[in-house]
Amino acid sequence: MIRSTVDSWFGGHRIAPAAAPSTTRDLLRHEIRDTGWPHQPLLPAAPLAIPRAGYAELYRATRALLDLVRRVALETAETTEGRLAAYGMPDSERKLFVADQFTEERYADCVARPDVVIGPDGPKFLEFNVSGALGGPVETHCRLQAWRKLFADAEGRVPFGFHEPFAVRERMFRDLSTELGVAPRLALVGSARDQGVESTRYFDIEADYYNSRGLTATFFEPEDLHTAWDCPEPLRYPLGLRNFTIPDWLDLDIDLDPVQDALDNGVLLVGTQTSTFLASKLTMGLLSEGRPWMSSAERALVERYLPWTRILADRRSTRGDRGVDLPQYTVDNRERLVLKEGLGMSGKQVLIGERTSPADWESAVRSALVTGTSIVQEFITPHTTRAWMTADGVDEAYEVDIAPVLGPLLFGGRPAGIFARFYGDGTAGIVSVMGNLAADNVVVWV
Repeated sequence: MIRSTVDSWFGGHRIAPAAAPSTTRDLLRHEIRDTGWPHQPLLPAAPLAIPRAGYAELYRATRALLDLVRRVALETAETTEGRLAAYGMPDSERKLFVADQFTEERYADCVARPDVVIGPDGPKFLEFNVSGALGGPVETHCRLQAWRKLFADAEGRVPFGFHEPFAVRERMFRDLSTELGVAPRLALVGSARDQGVESTRYFDIEADYYNSRGLTATFFEPEDLHTAWDCPEPLRYPLGLRNFTIPDWLDLDIDLDPVQDALDNGVLLVGTQTSTFLASKLTMGLLSEGRPWMSSAERALVERYLPWTRILADRRSTRGDRGVDLPQYTVDNRERLVLKEGLGMSGKQVLIGERTSPADWESAVRSALVTGTSIVQEFITPHTTRAWMTADGVDEAYEVDIAPVLGPLLFGGRPAGIFARFYGDGTAGIVSVMGNLAADNVVVWV
């Protein structure tokens, strides 16, 4: 279910299309070609605009909450082994840590993107994606390339404000190389197999951007990664981006050993494996419930921006100002809740209570109680905003109410643009481009 609003947080300003729908579709698809991005029958006809104040609010909250997420995750135990046990991490996640724990912790949160919906009381942060492999940077860059070409005037100016993700990430890497005292030579580590295409363009776009600005960057498939460190010192790559996830590579039977060898030989890839603890939805449960060291201001921040979230276990907890038996409360309030596993991507491992039968819901709750690695979260009814869209075979752009999931990109603590995903026909549900062919866009400010 989605909820319309007349005077919403999104504001009333909409950027009108600047070109014919066929021109817009062709340019959007051209910019993101050969990256593994699926064909989307519905595409935006213009950038999604919000007031500057709302854009700034998202980033104020993102930075503050990410700091709390980091502190909560690191306090669960004093060592990596302790955290692995506390989170009940599978054996597959017990890989790719660097030997120095300070380094692991220091560079875990370099790349982050929360998922945010606009509810009745404003932004609500549903989860934090903390990983060098999160979606959004390449897609946002490609969409911006198209919008800037379509909307620029004779002097190259566009009628909206934005952050270019690669420009912000370039600055992050320059700062990291200075902090570490190493040459600014970057290894972008990933695999075209992960994108489902033969082309390496998904990674080359970013490498070309950096190289054109004097920052040496090279894309490495894992089989070639040894050349990043087994070479003369001036040719080494001491720093880089870990643009893959362990589960994805294991599913594709891609060997992780070359990455571990690179880490063991001084190639620091961000974000480090410790980011897995930050990204776990269990951390959201701990933060929502509150920690003893949190100040009243921090508790108020969490109360304002996080939905009620709890780690599901056979225990009592609180809901508002009353105590509840957590398993029974979860079963009895199915239509108001969402069940999520601690680890998961692209909307997988998520069960929406109102779309689940009572029997299936109770069965899922009982199974989650056994593992202890799931959260139960308040379901937020998203508010809508009006957007210009275009569709294959349709000659005119049209307006529709959409309920976007906003993804503020944060690189090295700096705003790097907002990626948005939504259903272009106005429906609601678990929003995933790769899984459900949702549409996507860039959020700009006006």
